Amino acid sequence: MLELSLAAGHRDVRSAKLLETVLRGLIVNIGYFPFGAKAPAMVVPTGNDGPAALKKAMENLERMDLALAVAEERWGKGLIATHFRLGPMSAEEWRKFHYVHGRHHVKQILKRIGQ
Repeated sequence: MLELSLAAGHRDVRSAKLLETVLRGLIVNIGYFPFGAKAPAMVVPTGNDGPAALKKAMENLERMDLALAVAEERWGKGLIATHFRLGPMSAEEWRKFHYVHGRHHVKQILKRIGQ
C-alpha cells in the first residue's frame, strides 16, 4: 500500500477516528497487542513451510523498511499512510507497530512450539 502511494506521489492519509486513536495508543504507545483480531486474508501466510514463511516475512520487512525510509524522506516526520484499523500513522509509528505486532506473533509461535 505504501509503495503504491509512493508511486502515485501522494500520501493516503485521512483524519483518525476515535477507536483508531485508542487502538493506536494501546499498541504503538503502550506496546500491548490485543489477541483475537482476525488478520485480513491478503496478509495471512499460506502453506505449511516454516522456513519459506520466515524467508518471505523477512523479505517483506526489508521491503517495508525501505518504503518507510523513502516515505519519511519524501514527506517528513508527519503522517505518511493510513492503517486499516489504526488510522493514519507516521513512519516511526509504523515501525513501532510492526515491532509490537511481530513480538505478538513470536509469542504465538513459541506457544505452538511448546505444544
